[in-house]
Amino acid sequence: MDFNIHVFGGISITDSIQFLITDTTVSTWIVMGIILVFAVIVRVKISKVDPLAKPTGLQNLVETCVDGWEKFYGANTNPTVMYLAPWFFTLFIFLFLSNALGVTGLRPPTADWGMTFPLALSTFFLIQFAGIRHRPKAYLKSIFLEPVFVFAPLNVIGELARPISLSFRLFGNIFGGLVLVSLLYGLLLNLPWFIAMLIPLPVPLHMVFDLAVGALQAVIFTMLSLTFVGLAAVDG
Repeated sequence: MDFNIHVFGGISITDSIQFLITDTTVSTWIVMGIILVFAVIVRVKISKVDPLAKPTGLQNLVETCVDGWEKFYGANTNPTVMYLAPWFFTLFIFLFLSNALGVTGLRPPTADWGMTFPLALSTFFLIQFAGIRHRPKAYLKSIFLEPVFVFAPLNVIGELARPISLSFRLFGNIFGGLVLVSLLYGLLLNLPWFIAMLIPLPVPLHMVFDLAVGALQAVIFTMLSLTFVGLAAVDG
């Protein structure tokens, strides 16, 4: 089985810099397109609704999701960073759709470490932003002076390890599911067709690895990210 990332083409920016179009690029564009189209539809629909009227249909669904997320976010992180709720909501939706894309037979963007690491890196920068913005002295002290200054290198390594562990956790789970499902598909292809037709493996496996595990990994990544950011913003 071939689990390599395929390159479909590239755009040369300079002689030494080239933007490659890969499976991950195409899958990411598809997910972004789905989110963008849905956002435009919601914007157009809501702009035509009377703000004093009782929410119905799509507006009711969207408001329920947003209100539910804000309550969930507020209950699981520091209220000081409530202004970051839209970012984490968008992150969760992107991760869920990316993980679930495997149902269509396309390679999920999150099965590429080149995608999961930048996402984890964004969490790392938000941690530093929240800590320095809300308690600069205490946050920098926790990194460089606690419990004593000689532990500063270990504290820095611990901070740098967060995006690496976050990215590998998500990548490993999604890529592992991709490998397992692909291997079982390969097994079915090597069986006589009349036997393969009697084995309904692909559908339940896609439901488990692409939807159930995909949703779980999106929740875990988002929860860990918002927890780290919330802890960085509060004195402890």
